[in-house]
Amino acid sequence: MERNLLRVSLAQINSTVGDLKGNSDKILSFIEKAHARESDIVIFPELALTGYPPEDLLLKPQFLQENMEALNSLAGEVRGIVAVVGFVEVEDDIFNALAVISEGEVRGVYRKIFLPNYGVFDEYRYFQRGRETPVFLINGTRVGVSICEDIWYPEGPHLNQAIGGEAQVLVNISASPFHVGKRELREKMLSTRAQECGAIVAYVNMVGGQDELVFDGGSLVFDEKGYLMVRAKIFQEDLVTIDLEPDRVLRSHLQDPRRRAKKLDYPSPPLVEISREGKHKDKRLEKRIETVPVQEEEIFRALVLGTRDYVRKNGFELKRFWWG
Repeated sequence: MERNLLRVSLAQINSTVGDLKGNSDKILSFIEKAHARESDIVIFPELALTGYPPEDLLLKPQFLQENMEALNSLAGEVRGIVAVVGFVEVEDDIFNALAVISEGEVRGVYRKIFLPNYGVFDEYRYFQRGRETPVFLINGTRVGVSICEDIWYPEGPHLNQAIGGEAQVLVNISASPFHVGKRELREKMLSTRAQECGAIVAYVNMVGGQDELVFDGGSLVFDEKGYLMVRAKIFQEDLVTIDLEPDRVLRSHLQDPRRRAKKLDYPSPPLVEISREGKHKDKRLEKRIETVPVQEEEIFRALVLGTRDYVRKNGFELKRFWWG
């Protein structure tokens, strides 16, 4: 009996704030690479299209409009694969959002619900919060989506998607800045969410430096029991691809009567069906778990990446001075 496999690519990219053209070109390049790997879904970080954090660019109507135009142009190029891309949605207000794109169009949008407003974050200043927790039916697999902070809360939208919406895979796109000890905390939290929800968690983090911030990447996949399946490279762009078994998650749900009772407490979220034929996978991909550097090396690599991107993204010219 052929197993139902969902091939997922985590596109851990380094976006530049404000560079809509450059970011779009990079996203399309990674979509093409994921398509060549016969992936069903390719997932990008939070606000991958605009870069993070866009800050006062969000107060400029022209930038907001160009961001929407860039998304629509990008969507028109997507064929044969589902892409999950972070962008700024503009309607009656503006939202930190992700678009689920398939066959040349945006099939659905999710708006970030929990807006961080502490430390380096200032999202209440710019965004309206979302309210809905849609689930997407992709190649027969129920996929819940969320953005960064949303998954840090135990009672966040992922719980309604997993229990009320019976999602087998939970996707979270993120721009989570580095600080010492953050990676270990993040991995423990995501493992816990996978266990609590009884679902596979696929987490894609941004990488790169942006002004005073550094994003460390290290995108992750945990199975429904909280075991690590994938870790992408640290402080480097990466495209890591894995075959998931959604049916295994469904079997575990059917065998858990406690979950059946708990479902009464969670309403069914909106279900968006994306019908596209999944490709037969001749060969399963091996799991890739990148090693992590020791703390001293981690700090050094963060400093190197942050300094290099600060110079590069601000367009500084390096000149050699000779002293007589």
